[in-house]
Formats: sequence, structure tokens, C-alpha cells
Amino acid sequence: MLLRSMLFVPGDSAKKLAKGADSGADALILDLEDSVDSGRKPLARRMVAEYVAAAGVVRSAQLWVRINPMAEGGLDDIVEVVRAAPDGLVVPKVDHPSDLARLSLMLDALERRDGIKNSIRLMSVATETPRAPFGLGAYAQTQLPRLAAMTWGAEDLSTALGATTNRGADGNWGFTYRMVRSHCLIAAKACGVTAIETLYADFRDEAGLRADCIAAAREGFGGRIAIHPAQVMVINESFTPSDEDVRHAERVVAAFAASPGTGVVALDGKMLDIPHLKQAQNVLSQAQAITAQTAGRRG
Repeated sequence: MLLRSMLFVPGDSAKKLAKGADSGADALILDLEDSVDSGRKPLARRMVAEYVAAAGVVRSAQLWVRINPMAEGGLDDIVEVVRAAPDGLVVPKVDHPSDLARLSLMLDALERRDGIKNSIRLMSVATETPRAPFGLGAYAQTQLPRLAAMTWGAEDLSTALGATTNRGADGNWGFTYRMVRSHCLIAAKACGVTAIETLYADFRDEAGLRADCIAAAREGFGGRIAIHPAQVMVINESFTPSDEDVRHAERVVAAFAASPGTGVVALDGKMLDIPHLKQAQNVLSQAQAITAQTAGRRG
């Protein structure tokens, strides 16, 4: 499952919904939460359900829906949109993975109601409340077969903490937000799911976005949320292994293949062991998946 880029699209905007499919994003996040005025949420639910249903089974991009928190209309959201069979739900303000376990039980019933065969996946926005960071370590111990990805957020958390900013004097994330970001990344890896970097607010700053994405990819994030179509290409490129990365990975795999039964090989004057082999295999697997997805879109 590729989730390099996930583009937010307001669920009550017919114009933006229509443009979303042409963005090149791996996934669209059809938003029912923050980008939709409270008075338009019933309309947004209907529009999103109709959009997903009209897309059919074969889609140019995965279709995810960001629901509202369960105590603030989320139940109404899932009752309406599940029947259209989105690929996944983005769940905001998750306090603890047990929240997702309860949601999964609801989805079991709704999928049976609507005859949906493929399980709807979940992405947790795992750091938006003061309680949430304390539950990150419990994700790996909680049975969440629907969990496909985890992301983090700074805006809601800073509001909940009463902070005047989530940035330090140098313009980078403050310590609290760097901490929850790292813990979210580690929790995602412990669960074996994709870690998604949070949004980059200045959609006009292409150079800054690219540098930030490359840094996130190096740390282990598999993709990023986009808030504007102009960000999608940069994000996709940044989370795609470069030709140089692929060539190096091929050489690493070949070096181990040439020395079967050994756990250490030499390449370019460096000693490589099994973790390097696994890293190279991951790079090649990702590159192959991207190539297959691109070919499928062209077809």
C-alpha cells in the first residue's frame, strides 16, 4: 500500500473534489472535520459518500475520509460514508488505541450491513490530545488489524496545551512537538504500519517542503499529508527512492547473493551486515511498488 502523498480535500467543495483525482496523489483525504463548517457537515457527508460511490472499485487514487471525533459527529460520519466503501478512515483526536478497537467493532457491523467485502482501513492521528502521547506505546500491544498508518499533528495539541505557538525561536518544532513526532514514528514502526509526516503549512515554499520531506524520509516516514495540490509532486518525488538509491540497493543485494551463507560483506570499502541488506531490500520493494502503481494509472 503506497501512501507517499495524502491530499486533503474539503468534503463540501464540489470544485475541489472534482480536481482531487487529477492531483497525482496516492490518496485523497476527503475531509469532514476541520475544513467543513459545522452547519455544512450533513451536506459534506452526502457529497463525500456520493463521490466515493461514483469512483467505483478501480480508482486513480485511494479515497480516505477524515471523520470527526467520535464524540463530535464521527458516528454520523461513518454511518453515512461506510456504505460507499472508502479505502480508509482518518481518525482524529485519538486518545488511545482502544478508541480504534471500538471503532473497528462498529465498522464490522456497518460493513456487514452494507455487504462490504474489503475491510476499511484506519489511520490514527495519534498526538492531538494531551492524553494521546501516553498511549503511543500501547499501539503495538493492541489488536488493530485495520490499522494501516499513523500520523501526528501539532495544531490541536498546542491548542489543548494552551500554548501560544508550537514552534521554537529558531522556527522549528518546539521540544514537545518533536517528542510526540518521534514517538509516533516509533509507534508506527512497532506496529508495522506506515508513518505519515504531518502537513507543511506554506504551500508556496517548494524548496522548504522538499528539504523537510527528504529529512522525514531519511528518518523513516513513508509519506506526507499535502494541503494543496501543488505540494503533491514534491512529496511523491521526495518519498520515492532515487535512481542512485536503487542502484546502490541492487549492488548491496547482489553482494550478499554472491556470498551466500555469510552475514557480512564488503562493498566500496565498507562492511555491510544483515540490517543493510534488509534496508536495501526495502528500497527495492518500494521502488517496484511505485513502478507498478504508476503503470497501473497509465493503463
